[in-house]
Formats: sequence, C-alpha cells, structure tokens
Amino acid sequence: MSAPPPYPADDAGRVLSHPSDRTMPLGARPVEGGVAFRLWAPARRMVHIVSDGQRHALTTDGHGYFEGVVAGMQPGSLYQLQLDEEARLYADPASRFQPEGPEGPSEVMDASAYRWTDDDWRGIEPAGQVIYEMHIGTFTPEGTYRAAAEKLAFLKEIGVTLIEMMPVNEFFGAFGWGYDGVLPFAPTRLYGRPDDLRAFIDQAHGLGIGVILDVVYNHFGLGECFEAFSPDYFTDAYANEWGRSINFDGRNAEGTRAFFAANAAAWVEDYHFDGLRLDATQALFDKSDDHIIAEIARAARAAAGQRRIYIVGENEPQAARLIRPAREGGYGLEALWNDDFHHSATAVLTGRNEAYYHDHRGMPQEFISAAKFGFLFQGQRYDWQNHGRGEPARDRAPCSFVHFLQNHDQVANSGRGLRASALTSMARLRAATALLLLGPQTPMLFQGQEFFAATPFFYFADHADPKNADMVRNGRIAFLQQFPSLRDPEIVAQMADPCDAATFQRSKLDWQEAASKPEALALHRDLLRLRREEPAFRQAERRRCVDGSVIGPSAFLLRFEAEDPWDDRLLLVNFGADLTLISLPDPLFAPPAGCQWSVRWSSEAVAYGGTGQKAIDTRKRFRLPGESALLFHPQAMEDHPMMDKAALDEWQAGVSEGG
Repeated sequence: MSAPPPYPADDAGRVLSHPSDRTMPLGARPVEGGVAFRLWAPARRMVHIVSDGQRHALTTDGHGYFEGVVAGMQPGSLYQLQLDEEARLYADPASRFQPEGPEGPSEVMDASAYRWTDDDWRGIEPAGQVIYEMHIGTFTPEGTYRAAAEKLAFLKEIGVTLIEMMPVNEFFGAFGWGYDGVLPFAPTRLYGRPDDLRAFIDQAHGLGIGVILDVVYNHFGLGECFEAFSPDYFTDAYANEWGRSINFDGRNAEGTRAFFAANAAAWVEDYHFDGLRLDATQALFDKSDDHIIAEIARAARAAAGQRRIYIVGENEPQAARLIRPAREGGYGLEALWNDDFHHSATAVLTGRNEAYYHDHRGMPQEFISAAKFGFLFQGQRYDWQNHGRGEPARDRAPCSFVHFLQNHDQVANSGRGLRASALTSMARLRAATALLLLGPQTPMLFQGQEFFAATPFFYFADHADPKNADMVRNGRIAFLQQFPSLRDPEIVAQMADPCDAATFQRSKLDWQEAASKPEALALHRDLLRLRREEPAFRQAERRRCVDGSVIGPSAFLLRFEAEDPWDDRLLLVNFGADLTLISLPDPLFAPPAGCQWSVRWSSEAVAYGGTGQKAIDTRKRFRLPGESALLFHPQAMEDHPMMDKAALDEWQAGVSEGG
C-alpha cells in the first residue's frame, strides 16, 4: 500500500482540521454541469472515479481529502473508486445508494429532488412520546418501506407517536438486522429506493408520527473496506466485542470523526429523520475532551435547523452523563434505554433471573424505584459484573428513560425467539403492559407487541461465505450459553440457524393475527388513550410527581399526583396471588379530601380478555385480584354532603387557608 502524503498534524498525530471538513459534504453530489466528489483517503496518493468505462482523477487537498467534479455525470449515474493503481474497484464509503449491493457500483443520488409535504412538521419533543421499534424487513410480508407505510394509520390509531427504525444502512446478504452495516450513508437496496424511505417518513409526518433511525457507530460489519482508504478508521487501543473499534481519539482521528458526524447529519437533513438511536454507545471509545457522542448530537441538531429532534442512546453501563446537557458536562441526548426496567419485568413475568437478569428479582420495590428514578443501578455494586454499575440520575426527568417489556435483542435472546406472550400468563402480561404504558417513563413497544404477536423474532444474518456463516452460528450459541436454561443439548439442537433464510421468514409479522386479537389491541389503545388524555400521566413524564409503596409480597401502588388533586391517579399492580387489603397504613393510599377511590380502569376487563372486574369500595376491606392492574380516580363520596366538584374545591380551599 502506498505511503500517505504528508499533511499537518498535532503532537498526538491528529490531522489538523481543514476549513472544508465541516462544510463540504462527503460522497457524490450533483452540481451544475456534473457531479462533485469528495472522500477521505489519507492512505492513498491517487483516487479515480470510474464511470461508464472512463477514469476521472480527483485532486488531493493535502489533508487526506480527495475532491473533484466530473462533467457530464448526473443523478442515476453509476460509479466506483480506483485507489492508486489497484485493479480492484471500490464502492464510495459515503455512497448514497448501492443498487447492486455493497460490492457493486455506487449510484449518484440527488437528495433535493424529492418533493416533501412536511413543511409544517416541527419535530419531536422529549416528553409525550410512545415509541415503536420496527424492523422494515420483517414488519410486513413484503419487507419494504412502501408496505410499511400502509400500516402507519394503524399505528397512529393505536397511539404510537414515534417509530424507531432498526438500521437500514447497506449490509451484505439478502437479510439481516442491519447492525453489521458496511456503508453507513446508503439505505439498503433490500427495502426499496431512497425516495421510498423519504416517502415513508413524509407520510408518517403527515399523520403526526415521528421517525428516528437506529445507527451503529461502534463497529463495521464483515466485508467492509474502510482500511483500504485509511487504516486510521480503526484503533487497537480498545477491545470491542463486535469487531475492530472505530478510532475517535487516536492518530488521524479527525477524518473518522468528521465521517460519522456527517453521517448523522445526512440522515436528518436528507431524509428528515427526527433523530437517532445510538447503538451500544459504551463501545464508542473516546478519551478526548469533546466526546464523539456529543459531536454527533451537535451535527444532527445543526442539520435539523428549526426542527426539534430526539436522540436516544443504548448504554449498558448506564452512564447518565449521556443525558445531561453540555453545561453539566454531559453529551446532550434526550433519553437512554433502561434495561433495568426490562430485566425486572422479565423476572416477574417468567419467574427466572438467570445470566444478565441475575441482579433483578421482579420485586415490587424495583418497579416503584424504576417509576421514581429510572435506572435501578446508579453506581452501587452490580453482582453480575462484580463492580459498580451506573451513575447518579435521580434528578433526570422521567422521560429521559425509555422503558420496554420487549425489544429486538431481548426477544431474540430468549433462545427460541419467544415473545413475552409465550413466556407468561396473559393476565400477568396485561398487568405489566399497564405498568409500562401508564408509567412516567417513555414507553416503547416492539413490533407486533400491540397485538401480542405469536410470531417469533430471531437473530438472523445472511452470510454466503460458509466460514463466516459458521462463525455467526457458533458465536450465537456461545453467547446464549450464559443462560443455564439454554445449555440443554436439545434446546441447542432446535435453535434456529441465523444464516438460514427460513429463520428470517419465520420472524415476519403475521398481520392476520392483528385482526384476530381485538382484545390485545383494545388493551394497548385504551391505555395509550389514558396516558395521552389524563393530566396525571402527562405531567408525570416531565417532572417527578410519582411515589409508591409496597403493599404485598408481589403487589405495589403508584400514586400519580397532579396539579389538581381531582386529577390524581392511583395504580395498584399485583403480580402475585389474590391479596386482601384490610387497611393500608400509608398516606399514598389516602384519596383527596372528601373523595373516595373509584376504579377507572382494570386489566381484567372482559374487553381485554380478562375475567371481569367486581366493584370495589376502598373504604372497606377489598380483594386485589392476582395478576392484575387497577387504576383508580377520585370521586366524591356518596355519603358526603358536598358531592359536586365545585363545592369540594371550595371546601378544600377553605381547609388550606385554615378555615
């Protein structure tokens, strides 16, 4: 490989920023009379654009970038890159589309050609969101953006406000999750053309639904060719369980940082995505003063202009600095996924807490603490890893945490791709769903959860190379060995082959199920309507106004205190057997003055497939049904002389003034 040309660097070996680094876009862009190209390839002396049998030389700027304009090219033109005098031709690392796959030619795209209809769209606020995680390839039988767009009205009607789209960057093979991407700027050809993706987002905005994109900046998938352009895309300074670590703080890191910041901006600017979900941020290693996560967030926000975007991170160590503003030394993200809630919920739903569920027991106090504080581990010892986990986050708003009962990883990690509906009783699942959807944190549903889909969701990745396929199969089995229940040879023998196309096909949603399960749909629809319309739940997302108490071995209450006591709500959840409540020496159970608690909603309603709910008078001893959730609201006591709200308000005002 040719030696790189000399270019200015600091003492640490970082290339000094070039004035055009942040103003000139990477890749190909149409200009008057042709197409302009720009790429970072500091390991090379020459770069040629090869198109229609012709070679066109780019010029170096002395900072590792190559630039030039090829006259006569236009949108739709195909091209490849020749590095120095190598015979092999490469796709553009910043290619906007690969019609023939990652190893084929790149296609010149004109992002400005699409005619958007979302001029009135103002973006996404942190509070008030209901997230829906979607994998385009399995969301519909067709597995395309266009087919997915036909379901948007359905999601709107359920109450979804924000779609979190699993990665759509180009990857090898005919199917996959997308986390092994090799060309981060190019939407995969498997789901449609780039304008099909734009049309999906445009239509979602028209319905009042935002769309964010899951992006992977911690590693590349098998088959990537970035080292051919510069070995400084990578670093061996940090261990990474998914592959070689990306270089964000070492020699020549400026070009790598600029590449990923530009990628974040491109998704927001060119496709009108409403933000990003940053995958496995703990593997974005950076010891510099300006962490790459903060830089990516700034770049995305700058690209959004006046639109408000939403950036959520996945961070296994639960580093709260990610959701702190820059003025507090944070990285400025809106929210983080909260595995603690999921793990506690899984423990109570399944009765098991093996492997990384080890520290979660599904006890009532865990759910109370999660509702009040988000993360359960905020710096104390975590036995599974034998050291402290997390950072203090008790001051963060509830909407800073994303709670879920299922997601793509956790369903697949069941070993057999089983969803929660196959692992627990329906009554217990309904109660957990109420806790999720009425809780103060931002709830997230995994595709099909809204109708308790029975279809499994496996890990799948297409690898034609038998060597790579064996590595993926064996790696998957080895990962799941941490679960003692999945070491049974019979279970291992029955595990779906991730490289088999049948595994991918079995993971597709069956939409006939949605039509045949009106009870599950009604459950989610009604709970999300309560969340959207009742002041106590709307206020709880923005400020800490929820408290709770343990009322039984498997039961607890959550009190949602609103600005108006008449809007207070009381949620009782019982994951165990029937519980008789004789009295509760707890002021959280006391209703507002002059009122009694009355059942507002029950997870055991017949409309949801339950066994029905008897009337409850909380002034007397009563039975809290097992595996149920009950929501109470204040009502004037039947035997109170002031039964109307206006009279009670006047009386309460007098009490508060000492009258």
